[in-house]
Amino acid sequence: MELSLKDEVLEIGKKAKQASRDLFTMSNRDKNKILAEIKNCLIKNKDHILEENKKDLENGKKVNLKEGFMDRLLLNEQRLDDMAKSIDKVITLEDPVGRSDYAFVSEDGLNIEKRTVPMGVIAIIYEARPNVTLDGALLAIKAGSAIILRGGKEAINSNIAIASAMREALKNLNLNEDIVQIIENTSRESSRELMQLVGYVDLLVPRGSASLINSVVENAKVPVLKTGVGNCHIFVDKSAEIDMAIKIIENAKTQRIGVCNAMESLLVHEDVEKDFFEKLQNLIDKYKIKVYGCEKSQKLLKNIYKANEEEYGREYLDYAFSMKIVSSLDEALDHIYKYSTGHSEAIITEDYENAMKFTQIVDSAACYVNASTRFTDGGVFGFGAELGISTQKLHARGPVGLKDLVSSKYIILGSGQVRG
Repeated sequence: MELSLKDEVLEIGKKAKQASRDLFTMSNRDKNKILAEIKNCLIKNKDHILEENKKDLENGKKVNLKEGFMDRLLLNEQRLDDMAKSIDKVITLEDPVGRSDYAFVSEDGLNIEKRTVPMGVIAIIYEARPNVTLDGALLAIKAGSAIILRGGKEAINSNIAIASAMREALKNLNLNEDIVQIIENTSRESSRELMQLVGYVDLLVPRGSASLINSVVENAKVPVLKTGVGNCHIFVDKSAEIDMAIKIIENAKTQRIGVCNAMESLLVHEDVEKDFFEKLQNLIDKYKIKVYGCEKSQKLLKNIYKANEEEYGREYLDYAFSMKIVSSLDEALDHIYKYSTGHSEAIITEDYENAMKFTQIVDSAACYVNASTRFTDGGVFGFGAELGISTQKLHARGPVGLKDLVSSKYIILGSGQVRG
């Protein structure tokens, strides 16, 4: 008898919960053996993974996916090699499980210790990023948890191929393959059923568009770690070194347009050196960037579209950005406060006081001085890999790495004490 979708997802949840128990007692060495075998199987199945990715890319072209979306979807030899290398980084990371950050002896002689423990089952709902299939599983396993993967339809062939390679690795080690599971049904109903798995999913991470994240936050009954979209700002202060500013803007906007840490909004002090605008115009023309700007921007640059509230608050994921000329650092800070999604912001300045004020007042997960917002990444920050960038303030903020994927419990050792 064929299971209904509801029962199918429930069965996946049950299997994940059971499989998670196998990880609870694993040593760091045991978990690293799994990761090393996953690397072997990823490399062994590289040609198959790339063939499946071609299917996704062909389907993406048929439905006219945007360039930024296609870039996120793309796998090639270099990206697969980088994914394999990331496994080595995670292997070298300290085991987040079993750490003690609190010890206390009570008046009654109880030895009380707070110790990190695995979450149990981690689920992730994500869109066209097949690398997330691997990253999510690596981090979950290293953190001692089973994982349920639910990717989008655009990358389903790639995701299944990568998940199959990981399950092959578990099988090779005579371990429970259900430590890693993927939901192959990509309908909205499968996402909703996963959000409802109370008692089976201990942490749910949404990664993707604002609509996806909002849907999970609004409908989930299981605990959610909210990752955020990136309306990332760069503010060019009046003291900015112009060539540095142009270089950073070019990198932040054009290196990869389809990522959440790309620049989407540019603020420029009205007293910046005038040749800045000539060099910015050359950059805009070079990449054929569509710019939505204020009236002052339209007077200083060619072919600038008028910006409104919607443009200033948008995550473009394309060769486009919004722009505003401001009269002061405070005006820039007010604009960021109004339109930021709390992801990453940068100031380009040679003024130390302005730099420090910017980092103190901007309320985002990552604040940069004289550097590209593109660096907001778990690998760059030394986490090895990440499950996403959290823009919330509870539990985790910024790149979500191993330290954010464990819980804790108290261990109390006594010698017969009773409370009077």
